[in-house]
Amino acid sequence: MWPTLVEPMLCSVTRRAALLLCLVALVAALAPATARPAPHGTYLGSLHAGLLTELNAVRAAHGLAPLKMNGALGAAARRHSSEMVANAYFQHESPDGSPFWQRVERFYGQTGRGTWSVGENLLWAGGSIDAKKAVVLWMDSPGHRRNILTARWREVGIAAVHSESQAGPWGSGGVTIITADFGVRG
Repeated sequence: MWPTLVEPMLCSVTRRAALLLCLVALVAALAPATARPAPHGTYLGSLHAGLLTELNAVRAAHGLAPLKMNGALGAAARRHSSEMVANAYFQHESPDGSPFWQRVERFYGQTGRGTWSVGENLLWAGGSIDAKKAVVLWMDSPGHRRNILTARWREVGIAAVHSESQAGPWGSGGVTIITADFGVRG
């Protein structure tokens, strides 16, 4: 099967967050995701690291600051990739129909700093995919490319989930779903 992308999403919001939102984001970042990747931990671990390396190489080639991994964005990405596999769907919206930025906000809210902005890239591939190919596919898509080359992003959370047998819009074979949540708080 060919890897598939959906249009990337962007959101910018300005407002003060309560201390409770900070605590909720911290607890959520430390809590395990509801669905677990299949026993491909080594593959997924190297995919995550490779994606960060590839994204930062592209950004450096365009004179942009490197992205740093952020645990809260990583938790949001993990939750979304896991939900998509578990619920056999592929889109930015959550299963309840809420927009992606509301899901990300639960993990990566403003924390009292005033403004925040988030973006999201998704990709699914039948079977497995390597980091270089995933980033090439994103760069070949204008919206995904725009997210990768957005100068204001400073942090990223990356999560890939693999299933050998989950049926969904990708068919009935193995699938790897990647979520990359980009963000900045200021």
